[in-house]
Amino acid sequence: MKSIRLRLLLALLAMLVVAAAVMGAITYRSVLSETEALFDYQLRQMALSLRDQGEIPPEQMNALADEQFDFVVQIWSVDGRRIYATRDHPDLPTRVLLGLATVQAGADGAGPAWRTFSVATGSRVIQVAQPAQIRKRLAAGAALRSVAPLLLLAPVMALAMGWIAALTLRPLRRVAAQLRERGEQLLEPLPQHGLPDEVAPLVGALNGLLQRLGQSLDTQRAFVSDAAHELRSPLTALKLQLELLKRAPDDAQRRQAIDALGHGIDRSARLVEQLLMLARTEPGAAPAATEPLDLAEVVRQVLADTAPFALSRGTEFALFADEPVTVQGERGALSVLVRNLADNAVRYSPPGSRVELRVAREEGAAILQVDDAGPGIPADERERVFDRFYRRAEHEESGTGLGLAIVRGVAQQHGAHVTLGESPLGGLRATVQFMPDAAALLSH
Repeated sequence: MKSIRLRLLLALLAMLVVAAAVMGAITYRSVLSETEALFDYQLRQMALSLRDQGEIPPEQMNALADEQFDFVVQIWSVDGRRIYATRDHPDLPTRVLLGLATVQAGADGAGPAWRTFSVATGSRVIQVAQPAQIRKRLAAGAALRSVAPLLLLAPVMALAMGWIAALTLRPLRRVAAQLRERGEQLLEPLPQHGLPDEVAPLVGALNGLLQRLGQSLDTQRAFVSDAAHELRSPLTALKLQLELLKRAPDDAQRRQAIDALGHGIDRSARLVEQLLMLARTEPGAAPAATEPLDLAEVVRQVLADTAPFALSRGTEFALFADEPVTVQGERGALSVLVRNLADNAVRYSPPGSRVELRVAREEGAAILQVDDAGPGIPADERERVFDRFYRRAEHEESGTGLGLAIVRGVAQQHGAHVTLGESPLGGLRATVQFMPDAAALLSH
């Protein structure tokens, strides 16, 4: 049973049935008891009224002899002889118990039950009796008549509960209808005015989700647009270089065209690789499996791979890592982060310069710093360089414009923060600070 309305209605109906049953039972027992007490009061008053009359003439006694009269009056003399009965009855009580009592008629006590009240005077004993079966029937009828309005009201209350349940859940149906009417491109927030307090948080969460979906779609559209724009240029260049190769008149120009075509293919491959890595670092991408890694060892392996490019420019790497620094991360992604920082440092530093990398732990947080001797980045541009495909116009180096965007994406996936500043070497210092490690903090 998944319907909230049905569950609410059934719960309310169950409560109504239980409440009606309990109230009906209490009312029935109460009215039954009160009716019995009223009948006892009538017995007592009738017997006491006969006691106070003194000697009752026979003709007055005969006035009580009525077949429709449920009460039976019997009078005994002090010696136990019955001297009067209002009417003949096959089963009259033969025993006298002073006060209120329930007695069985018949000599052997196997006859019908009677409710009696007996009182003794100086010369006689007066008993007023009523059949117990008649009393019970009259009392039960009175009790049922008192419960009948509740039984008639119960269906009306059930219908009212159904209407209230539908009215209460109407805001949910309205929100569902608004969502059904929307297309996949309409991600405007749902109106929250006039919603109940219980529904407003749900709509607020939906609006937050719609906002995040809108941002994600905008990011994807921008990514696709930028990627298409960036790929157009190298593909056009490859096409031109291929035409030049076809038209080369001699082997020297043919070799030159082949070399240019190879460089173009390398640039295109690097751009595609960077685009794929950027896509993996976008928000909402599937998280990769992480493991404890020695950050210093990851940096050493990356520097070994990047060393040929650095040597081609006469650049020297210097790594300062006095002790292992463990971080929780994904090896491939962290390698890309270090490679992009090292590659940028070499690419934008003058030939024959020095690039320094430092791995350490400060106050429980793992730190990676990369210093170069390049031109650096002005303070007002240090945030913009993390945008995708952003390139500084005055710089001669032609890159993809994705390196620092990938660095920030990988850092965010690992709970790290990237900052840019001035390097003691005169260029740029890039600092990646990971979240403090609890185990490392305890060890200190």
